[in-house]
Amino acid sequence: MADYLYELLTPHLASTNASPTPLSPENDTTTAQYLNRLPTLSLQALQETEPQSLAQSSHSNILSLQALSNRSHKTFISSADSLSALRNSIPQLSRDAQQLRDAIPKLDEEAVLFSSRYSRAAENASLEKRKKVMQLARNVDRLSDILELPTLLSTAVSSAAASSGAAGSSSSTTYSAALDVYAHIKRLQTLYPDSPLVRDVSAQAEDAMKDMTTHLITGLRAQNLRLAAAMRTVGWLRRVAPELENLRSDGGTGTGEGALGALFLICRLANLVATLEALDPLRELADQESHRRTQSTEKKPGSWSDGHQTEKFLKRYIEIFREQSFAIVSLYKNIFTPNQAESELAATGLRGIDARIKSTAPRPAQQEDPLQHLPPALATFPMHLVQLLTDTLRAYLPNVRDKSSRESLLTQVLYCAASLGRLGGDFGMILTEMNDMGDEDGEEMAYEWEEVTRKHRALAGRLEQLTGGNTASGSSKGTLRAASPVQGLGVA
Repeated sequence: MADYLYELLTPHLASTNASPTPLSPENDTTTAQYLNRLPTLSLQALQETEPQSLAQSSHSNILSLQALSNRSHKTFISSADSLSALRNSIPQLSRDAQQLRDAIPKLDEEAVLFSSRYSRAAENASLEKRKKVMQLARNVDRLSDILELPTLLSTAVSSAAASSGAAGSSSSTTYSAALDVYAHIKRLQTLYPDSPLVRDVSAQAEDAMKDMTTHLITGLRAQNLRLAAAMRTVGWLRRVAPELENLRSDGGTGTGEGALGALFLICRLANLVATLEALDPLRELADQESHRRTQSTEKKPGSWSDGHQTEKFLKRYIEIFREQSFAIVSLYKNIFTPNQAESELAATGLRGIDARIKSTAPRPAQQEDPLQHLPPALATFPMHLVQLLTDTLRAYLPNVRDKSSRESLLTQVLYCAASLGRLGGDFGMILTEMNDMGDEDGEEMAYEWEEVTRKHRALAGRLEQLTGGNTASGSSKGTLRAASPVQGLGVA
């Protein structure tokens, strides 16, 4: 039915309408639907309502087309331009595809060449460099930590030195941490001996350790050094400067102290000298009395009767000397010879004299460094201490003319000698040789020293009789006389 109507209406549509002829119902479903709908309408509907419906639909379509063109005209224009350029793009695409097909064999050859050149089976400088760069990127945090080690070590040493005077425990912890950091750096140097970075860090650590050694040596010169602090300081020095301990002596002591013992004694001697220098105001007054004594002796012999300032100076001097000398020797023995027997302690002075005799005796030429064959430091150190005291006594004791004052000073010296005698450093026999001054003052001082020693020994014997009985007192007298420094001089 639709085909017949289409054939019937086609001449009228072509003659009355300027629009193109609609497609046949076979090719257009819209035309087929409309032609199938026309027979269902009445004649009146075809004449009255259908034209209005068609006009209304046409108007709606025109409005829709206008809205679409207004909204999407740019898309239509670009689509039209692309469609016009498509006739040129397709041939260009074909040519490019042909070039790609021609380049594939060359690309394959280059890929094979790259694979053979940068294969992991063969050595390649570029690959090694790339591996190093990647390894450096992975270990950048560790490297930054290694670079911070010298700064950390220097900070620990500085903070320990700053807090050593205030709190010993904090400085001990800080020094221990610094030594742990230094040990870690030494392990790194052992593991990576060829690394420039590790060598640089190790050099900076050595500088920090030198500063720490300086601080530790300064700590050994501190006032009122206790045994625990001294042992800690010497222990740290053994770890920081092991070369000091490796210097062995051939004196036969077997202590293995190396140069640490001498260093300790020198530091404590410097502290003793600094402490005695605090008495310079009293020493100046004593020098003035010495000058006045010399002048009065030249003018009127025997007219000198002063010496009070000298007595004050000598009392304070001997007191400081007794305390500090006993502390120095006892600290040394507790640190370097803790297991030494009492008999060895009593014979230390004799061994020191024997060591000095051996050191002055001629020896055959040897290849080793002679500085490594010195006797133990303590063998000759008491002689230096006693030299300080005897020089002071020779210089200032003649100023004191009052007999009771001189006896009091000599008794104080006797107690000082007995104090060192407990550690094997009794110097009473040396004081009996003070008459080598060659004048009456020297002979008088030696005689007074013998008198003071005799009185002290008599009092000690009486005390032994009162406390220990006759038998014990007899043995104690024999012991005292055998140990007396003036026994060999014939003093009863």
